Amino acid sequence: MTGAGASPGIPLVAAPPGRPDGPVMVVGYGNSLRSDDGVGPAVAARLAGDPRLAGVIIRSEHQLTPELAADASQASLLVLVDAGTDEAPGEVSVRRLEPSPVEGGTAWTHHLDPSALVGLALALWGSAPPVILVSIGPASLEVGEGLSEIVAPAVARAADLVATVVEAHRRA
Repeated sequence: MTGAGASPGIPLVAAPPGRPDGPVMVVGYGNSLRSDDGVGPAVAARLAGDPRLAGVIIRSEHQLTPELAADASQASLLVLVDAGTDEAPGEVSVRRLEPSPVEGGTAWTHHLDPSALVGLALALWGSAPPVILVSIGPASLEVGEGLSEIVAPAVARAADLVATVVEAHRRA
């Protein structure tokens, strides 16, 4: 589902399930010193004071690391927010992710993609939550602080979509 005004109609029931009684976890990640790559942390900062997300664990990270897998394995829902590669500048998309299987002998490094993060949670702790990826198309990934004029307004749209996804999950 894409678009500025899109409303998430995403099924939130997944196999394998996360912890049904676990917290909802939102992770905005990216490099805030690379212009629009910092959109994930900007959304996390906006959500930190949002009363619709009371009780939700909100984290801002530079990248997804293996250490996040332990926390993710305990969540009932994981929402990841990042700059996307398939979206036009300023476009917001929402999609469901499936865990990547852990291959025998795979070396886990300092950085994981979203599916590998959830695959690691499943492999090591036996549970993985449903994962929703909210992506915002960047206009610039050049060195620089601050979001571009076309991407900055997408922060509010992405935050509203995250809140809608979390509210739907809570009702399910």
